[in-house]
Amino acid sequence: MITAIRFKEAFLSGANNLARNRQALNELNVFPVPDGDTGTNMGMTMASASEALHEADIDEGTPVDSVASTAAEALLKGARGNSGVILSMLFHGFAKGCEGKESLDGRALAAALKKGVESAYKAVLHPTEGTILTVSRMAADAAEKASLREASSTEVLEAALKQAEITLAETPELLPMLKKAGVVDAGGKGYVTVLEGMLTYLQTGRAIDPPSDEDDAFLAPEDPVPLSEDEITFTYCTEILLRCEGGVPEEAVDTLTPLLSSMGDSLVIAAVGELLKIHVHTDRPGKAIDEAMVYGDAEKIKVENMRLQFRQRQSGGKKPEKSKRSIKKGSLVAEPTEECGMVAVAAGDGLAALFSELGCAQVVSGGQTMNPSAEELLRACLMTPAKTVFLLPNNKNIIMAAEQAALLAPDREIRVIPTKTIPQGIAAAMSFVTESSADEMTQSMNEAKDRVKTGQITFAARDSDFDGRTIKKGQFLALKENKLSFVDNDLRTALFRLTDEIFHAGEGFLTLIYGEGVTEAEAERVCGILSERFPEADICPVFGGQPVYHYILSAEQEDLPEEDSDTSQAESIPSDESASEEKELEL
Repeated sequence: MITAIRFKEAFLSGANNLARNRQALNELNVFPVPDGDTGTNMGMTMASASEALHEADIDEGTPVDSVASTAAEALLKGARGNSGVILSMLFHGFAKGCEGKESLDGRALAAALKKGVESAYKAVLHPTEGTILTVSRMAADAAEKASLREASSTEVLEAALKQAEITLAETPELLPMLKKAGVVDAGGKGYVTVLEGMLTYLQTGRAIDPPSDEDDAFLAPEDPVPLSEDEITFTYCTEILLRCEGGVPEEAVDTLTPLLSSMGDSLVIAAVGELLKIHVHTDRPGKAIDEAMVYGDAEKIKVENMRLQFRQRQSGGKKPEKSKRSIKKGSLVAEPTEECGMVAVAAGDGLAALFSELGCAQVVSGGQTMNPSAEELLRACLMTPAKTVFLLPNNKNIIMAAEQAALLAPDREIRVIPTKTIPQGIAAAMSFVTESSADEMTQSMNEAKDRVKTGQITFAARDSDFDGRTIKKGQFLALKENKLSFVDNDLRTALFRLTDEIFHAGEGFLTLIYGEGVTEAEAERVCGILSERFPEADICPVFGGQPVYHYILSAEQEDLPEEDSDTSQAESIPSDESASEEKELEL
């Protein structure tokens, strides 16, 4: 039987096991692009809950549902990256499955695991098999089968772990990109690691110790604007925030999901405590509102005509001057005295200073390999003295956490501009105009981010295989719009080749954001060479100080050709360093 104290210790053991293995998980996450942050994200997500459990008053008389609820709430607030958000939803559903339980026997444990899987699948709009979702689902199925044989709670978890390990080994067969990279799913492996830690405590009565470097490893939606009106399928963007006295009814999400899906698209339904938030594009907003209000009282309803917004869009204007402020735990909430404000995520002193100069009231430290939690993003937004806060995640893996933060805001509206790269964030921030309305700024910021092309130069963290091509550790990887374009042995050559892919001869703006491993002199030198290559373009270097990426390229032109130019023209650009033997390799 799993009591409150046993659940707490088992959870802490699972979190410690994850912390001990976070680097191994990070390495699995590289295929071969080094966005190896799954271990870090999952580990820090679990750490947020561990801290909450350490602080909670738990004794022999505490019911297990109370402990599970405490962990789930902390996980939800501390979720980092997509893997962390999914993990938080697995435990969020698990906690719902524990409701009313003083302790968990085998059947109750299996039922809670199944509930967790249901919650996670509902949270992901387009579930992909071969990931943590598959591993957790098959584990829960095995747990259920074991419980039907009257197995104990420990035996049920043993069955779940055994099946989770089997399914994890099969993930490369389910997801081709894993097979090409020669790895299993990192998120699935993280889930297995948590189950291993929990089972260790249940079997031995001893929790796995935290890692020796504990202080380091175990630290305590708006929509994109379409490019044309023809891309708007449904006219009205409808948002409904309901308060359900006594909590959101269990059947609300299950009933509303298929119902509202049949009436439109872009559906998001999230339940947190007594709040139920619904977002849908539909031609029948009144009908959607009526169906939703069956389950609670409306606190906020917003209906916007997207076709009208598209026709009335505006852009341009000056940017407000605001200073950067540090983000600290326990910071006071700022009174929303202004209409609109901005918060951005960036890594590197240069980028932080740049976003501050562009008008961001807060700059949250984070990016690739270090995704901030939903709670950190929420805290930054609450410290911004504005009624509407525009949040720029600037990384595709931070968007889910940003959207979660938007759902948790108590006294102001948070609008997430889904910027996936630093250049997109800079472009969006430059279009921020305090004289415009929030809706106008949402439109112009989304349009601005979509006009920018992004290129990034990084390095391979390990030997790997991608699409039949061999990649060696230390080679330079050229990314175009977050996708691997080619590899090269020479940094400067890779930079020039990538520039030719995203920037074409003629007028325009090309910004070279150089990272912590590049000197100012070298950045000035390559910009001089590029200026000779593109004499009509405005080319300038900017110190970003970002880790991971040697260079981040931001390209914006008035009239971009429909097809990219031949990348072989990069050969004509001089370089003092030896050319790559694999210079012509394109993936």
